[in-house]
Amino acid sequence: MAIPGFGEIAEQLRRSTVLIQSGGRGAGSGVIWSSDGVVVTNAHVIRGSRVNFQLWDGREFEASIGSRDPRRDLAHLHIDAENLPAASAADSSQLRPGELAIAIGNPMGFVGALATGVIHAVGPLRGLGRQAWVQADVRLAPGNSGGPLANAHGRIVGINTMVAGRLALAIPSNSVRDFLSTGPANVCLGVTVHPTYIPRPAGAGKTFGLVILEVEPGSPADLASLMSGDILLGTEDKAFTAIEDLSGALQGSSPRVLRAEFLRGDYSKIRRVAVQLGTQLPARSPVAA
Repeated sequence: MAIPGFGEIAEQLRRSTVLIQSGGRGAGSGVIWSSDGVVVTNAHVIRGSRVNFQLWDGREFEASIGSRDPRRDLAHLHIDAENLPAASAADSSQLRPGELAIAIGNPMGFVGALATGVIHAVGPLRGLGRQAWVQADVRLAPGNSGGPLANAHGRIVGINTMVAGRLALAIPSNSVRDFLSTGPANVCLGVTVHPTYIPRPAGAGKTFGLVILEVEPGSPADLASLMSGDILLGTEDKAFTAIEDLSGALQGSSPRVLRAEFLRGDYSKIRRVAVQLGTQLPARSPVAA
């Protein structure tokens, strides 16, 4: 079925999508959220203190990091520019299965690549906790992360984040609005994590864990000697069963000690560590979990 003006809609989305390079680990995407230089992307796209942008017209900027929240996998950035072609966000709560979905990004070095599909569902996904996802059968690849997922009118309904099976998962636009209005959580651990399942010996099934992808220098996690590659299993009181359990363990602003259990190398040996919480990372730090 032909969509009137689809070419113009796709072109406007391309103009609202930026190419992001950070930390020397490949490229990602971002969405111009407001014409005065506010850009939204995934937290995992931002891997260092230097972030470089390229706009659709080839102009390049170095961005400043406003806030970064790995728990929600969102980051708010700013570039010193005005009158930018900002995207328009839709109300993601109004999405229905079967609606057209349009994804724009920079996968595998192809700038401004377009993919289309339909909305499959909106809501939590088994194994990924209670967080709601916009689920669409749109083909994504590395480099799409942080880019827009839009409806047939070109309005943003989500920020593309990951692939689960054959489905693209995007953070709903309403969650992005909440992030921009509230910012990251007050208490910081200082890690970027990703959910995983660890096989247990003797056919005992699998255990849920959070593998640490990155540790912020000087953060509580760093001071407690946690390292990239460690797998967080839970606290001394409760095993993690979803990524939200980590944010639940970090709730509260008063100084305290978090006693965590984790794996390092040997999956048969559970290690324990005491992490001193209550020290907030600098507001412009690239990592704040």
